[in-house]
Amino acid sequence: MPTTNTRSTKTNRSSSTRQSRANTARSTAKPTGRKTPKAENTESNGHSQLEKLFTDSLKDIYWAEKQLTKVLPKMKKKATSAELKEAIEEHLAQTEGHVSRLEQVFNLCGKKPQAKKCDAMEGLIKEGDSVVEETQDGSETRDAGIIMAAQKVEHYEIATYGTLVVFAKTLGMTEAADILVETLKEEKDTDERLTGLAEGNINQAEERETDEENEDRDEYSDEEEESEDTEETEKEEEE
Repeated sequence: MPTTNTRSTKTNRSSSTRQSRANTARSTAKPTGRKTPKAENTESNGHSQLEKLFTDSLKDIYWAEKQLTKVLPKMKKKATSAELKEAIEEHLAQTEGHVSRLEQVFNLCGKKPQAKKCDAMEGLIKEGDSVVEETQDGSETRDAGIIMAAQKVEHYEIATYGTLVVFAKTLGMTEAADILVETLKEEKDTDERLTGLAEGNINQAEERETDEENEDRDEYSDEEEESEDTEETEKEEEE
C-alpha cells in the first residue's frame, strides 16, 4: 500500500508540472496576427465614422456650389472690368459642372444627392455682398473687392475638395477621388487667374494714379512759367 501511494503522488506531481508548463507556454506565446473581435469592431467603427464625415462634407460643399450658381451672376453684373466679367462667367460654367460631379460622387456612395447648409460659405457670401455695397459702382475698388471675395471662396473650396480627395482615397473610393481631383484642379486654376487679375488691377490703378500726379505736376509747372512770363512782361512795360 505505501508503494501505491507513492506512485500516485508522483503521477499527480508530474501531471501538475506538465499543466504548469503548458500554461506558461500559452502566456508567453507571440501573437499570431489574427485580429481580436474588439480590434475588428474598433476598425469598423472608425471606417463608419470617416464615411459619415465624408458624406456630411459632400452635403456641405454641394450646398455651397449650388449657392454659388445663384451668386456668381450677381457678381458679374456688379463687376466693371471686362476681364473680371469673363472670369466670373467661366467660373459659373465650371461651378455648374462641379454640382454635377458631386451628384456623381453621391451616386457612387449609393446615396441620393442632398444639400446641407454650409455656414462657412454663407458667411463668405454675406461678406462679398457687404464689399459690393460699401464700394462705388463702376470703380476699380469694387472690382478689387469682388476679386478678394471670390478668392476667399476659392480658398475655402480648395481646402474642402483637397480634404474630400484624401477621405475618398482612404475609404477606397478611387473613382470618387478621381472626380473630386478634377474639381480641385479647376478651383486652383481659377484662384491663380483671380490673382493675376488682382495684380493687374492694382498695377493699373497705380499707373493711373502716377499719370494723374504727373499731369498735375506738369500743369503746376506750366502755370508757374506763365506767371513768370507775365511778371517779366509787366516789368518790361513799366521800364
